[in-house]
Amino acid sequence: MKDLNMMLTIVRRQDAEEFISFFKAHNQPTVFSMRAKGTAKSKTLSLLGIEESEKSVLLTLVSGEGARTLMKGLVRELYLDMPDRGIALTCPLSSIGAGAMKTLVHGEINEKEGMTMNTEKELIVIIANRNHTDLVIDAAREGGAAGGTVVNAKGTAAAGTATFMGITLANEKEIILIVAKKEDRTNIMRSVLQAAGVNTPAEAVCFALPISEAAGFRNLEISEESDE
Repeated sequence: MKDLNMMLTIVRRQDAEEFISFFKAHNQPTVFSMRAKGTAKSKTLSLLGIEESEKSVLLTLVSGEGARTLMKGLVRELYLDMPDRGIALTCPLSSIGAGAMKTLVHGEINEKEGMTMNTEKELIVIIANRNHTDLVIDAAREGGAAGGTVVNAKGTAAAGTATFMGITLANEKEIILIVAKKEDRTNIMRSVLQAAGVNTPAEAVCFALPISEAAGFRNLEISEESDE
């Protein structure tokens, strides 16, 4: 299986250009930037890089080796492990259109290399109707989440198609990204679906993705140990 990864870097809005310049300097010219906001409530949680403030989510595609190189660079050059700098993670992909390889993917793709996994954390993606973020985040916290990052979005249902499997697709949406410990994933997702699922005004759906590489979490883990 190809070692393809989607890399997400979540940083303060004012630091976005610095991080984009880093990617370009490391032969990764294609970076998609999305405006977002954090939802964590305390200074301790801000160490995750997702406190309640304006954020930018940077998305790019990398090979397994490219991900490891970029992660090391983010820590060494941009001090990603320092407080309030943000986080970076990669999730494995199954395939990509061949024509996009050279322009989008950083690093050589090894057709035979397997995907390495960071089995300690997973990325939970929640899609909900806009203006219901507090309901979703409160439910996620009840399940054990520390906080999340919210990206504004919009459904693209065809004209005349209001719902799909009970979910209103054409509404304004919010995508909530939560990085969680693997052992907390089920509780968080269950809590969200019970309090903000398809039978509620939020109409939330959620899924989890494995994380293959991660950086920027060291300070949060140290702080959580200190709080215990």
